[in-house]
Amino acid sequence: MPVDRELPTPEAADLLALTREIADAELAPRAAQYEREERFPREVFRTLGAAGLLGLPFPEEVGGGGQPYAVYLQVVEELAARWASVALGVSVHTLACSPIATYGTEAQRRDLLPEMVGGSLLGAYSLSEAHAGSDVAAMRASATRTEDGWVARGEKAWVTHGGHADFYSTFLRTPDDGGRAISCFHLTPDLPGFSAARPEEKMGLTGSTTSALRLDDVAIPSDRLVGEAGKGMAIALGALDSGRLGVSAVAVGLAQSALDVAVRYAVEREAFGRPIAEHQGVSFLLADMAAAVESARATYLVAARRKDAGKPFSRQASIAKLVATDAAMKVTTDAVQVLGGAGYTRDHPAERYMREAKVMQIFEGTNQIQRMVIGRHLTAEAVPPAG
Repeated sequence: MPVDRELPTPEAADLLALTREIADAELAPRAAQYEREERFPREVFRTLGAAGLLGLPFPEEVGGGGQPYAVYLQVVEELAARWASVALGVSVHTLACSPIATYGTEAQRRDLLPEMVGGSLLGAYSLSEAHAGSDVAAMRASATRTEDGWVARGEKAWVTHGGHADFYSTFLRTPDDGGRAISCFHLTPDLPGFSAARPEEKMGLTGSTTSALRLDDVAIPSDRLVGEAGKGMAIALGALDSGRLGVSAVAVGLAQSALDVAVRYAVEREAFGRPIAEHQGVSFLLADMAAAVESARATYLVAARRKDAGKPFSRQASIAKLVATDAAMKVTTDAVQVLGGAGYTRDHPAERYMREAKVMQIFEGTNQIQRMVIGRHLTAEAVPPAG
């Protein structure tokens, strides 16, 4: 069912209407087949880029949409309600553009950003490693200084769009900058020694390619450094707060779609002479699902509006990610339950939604990590000021 949204401007309302139109025409008809075939929908991202949906939160002067984050996230949610893999891709692309948009030099912003946010290129965010998922500081892939720039060696893991992206915002250890320092680089797949491994075989989101990246003595030109050398940790963690909001919006869109499927089925399916939606056991289950979806939506919007207002939002982003992804897991599981045996078959999308929801509790920082982040914020805020 259509979501009743409170949007700040008529322009935002038109944008959401355009998003729904494109999503219904280009995403919904493809989703099930592409997911079954584990097929990457590059042409869909080109369509979204041409419509201006790949650069919404970035400034208009560099080719972006100039939209508040709260509006951008609702666009992501609408996309996710039709196809979670694509909505996740939009969130990842936004994450990949953020380092140059926020920390890039004037030349990088002028020369690189317009194509990145304008939709003709697709980005990836390369932070994790096989042994250093949530522990970013444990990364081993490195870049060593040379006369012309750097030489990169090592392997990155769990890269969304790996092998398909046109650029990779990549974080590497730069020991010359002091001990365990990390730096951010703008890498492209045409660099010699840069390659993507075979895609991972995943439980869900199979239309979204995930792979490792191999860096075999990759020569990185000096102008590919983003921000200051050795200051990449702040870039990475700052972008992740925004990325967690993107995942939250994807999770809410997926949960909304699962709720819609369950409601339609419960109204149409009869048992004991009446629709199962009229039986209290089912109606209460649907009510709890609806409460979880709307609560999660409100939580990510609170965090997004703080970001738009220039206020700290790290704790709120972690809360949104925790609440929204746990809600998606519960709502999609309950949708399978409402459909009963039918929900366990591939004749209905409920089983796919359930498989897709699981990973959302894991990426962009596991929900156990989110609890740690929230707890640390709470204890830090409780410490009385000195003196």
